[in-house]
Amino acid sequence: MIFMPFNFLLLWLVGLLSIGILGGGIYILYEWYQGELVGISYLVGGLVMVLWSVGGRFISLPLFRRQGSDEPHFLRTGTVKRLSRPDGSILQVEFYGPEDGQPIILSHGWGPNSAVWYYAKRQLGDRFRLIIWDMPGLGKSKRPKNKDYSVEKYARDLEAVVAIAGEKPVILLGHSMGGMVTLTFCRLFPESVGRRVAGLILVDTTYTNPVKTCIFSGLVRALQKPLLQPLLYLTIFLSPILWVMAWLSYFNGSLYITTELSGFTGKETRGQLNFSALLSALGSPGVLARGTLGMFKYDETQTLSKINIPVLLVTGDSDIAVLPATSIRMEAELPQAEIVTLKPAGHMSLIERNQQFSEAVSRFSDGCY
Repeated sequence: MIFMPFNFLLLWLVGLLSIGILGGGIYILYEWYQGELVGISYLVGGLVMVLWSVGGRFISLPLFRRQGSDEPHFLRTGTVKRLSRPDGSILQVEFYGPEDGQPIILSHGWGPNSAVWYYAKRQLGDRFRLIIWDMPGLGKSKRPKNKDYSVEKYARDLEAVVAIAGEKPVILLGHSMGGMVTLTFCRLFPESVGRRVAGLILVDTTYTNPVKTCIFSGLVRALQKPLLQPLLYLTIFLSPILWVMAWLSYFNGSLYITTELSGFTGKETRGQLNFSALLSALGSPGVLARGTLGMFKYDETQTLSKINIPVLLVTGDSDIAVLPATSIRMEAELPQAEIVTLKPAGHMSLIERNQQFSEAVSRFSDGCY
């Protein structure tokens, strides 16, 4: 699941459902053991509920998704550098591909970590110098001590990654929040745009508060202050409990439903759906909630017209987290932009349509020089 603001409603719903199923199963078994519930049907029903809570994914996933020929998995084989930051966070930066290759810095979205670039590593790593980093608080990067999870903080971290990329101008590739970080970088470090940065690839991302560019945006905007923000603060306070709920949702298979609704179109493979759900379960709910609160303050509308370098906008035609119309608006504002629409694809187009995605990235990157 990509943790754009409205996704936390889904997280809470499936989490409460998962707790309810497990708790209900345990209660039924206890009452049967005590003799309050009589009959083998109660024993079977309670056992089914408990077993489904810890292993439902092994039944639901094979039933509804086909096996793919190249299923993603955790692939961390690159050369690693660790960058210490002033706020106490430590960035995990990994390098793949030939040292003299054209450098591309990849910034992941909010929810997964850099492992999400599995297909890019395999399909682009033979030609390009891929520089892949984990945002602090996710993956192998250490959290900031001051609890700053703002988009500006991550843009400054991205500048530190650009600084170690070598002599060649880089291409910045950002997915979802990674694209938001990239646009903020362009505002904070305009002197680097065109000198250190040769081009941008913005994938399923937005230029403003994401509640304004998601599906049902009017409703989500109306709910932002009275519901979403209090829910996010509650998530921070109850983070350990929410993490247990998220893992229960993963094991019983309900997290697959929310992952597909927010990221895919139903064309993904079994391994792609499981991998994406697993990545979302790994993220601390408290960290994700703090970062999502930071998104509410994000707005780079005025930055777009000032980015005078080539920009590739990649969007899934069925993306509901960031509607495709968002990229059309960005193309109109950016001086040098083109759009590639992947079909059929949702917010996780880089996985669901990985070959098309890599081809678009490769073509654009070759044309920047």
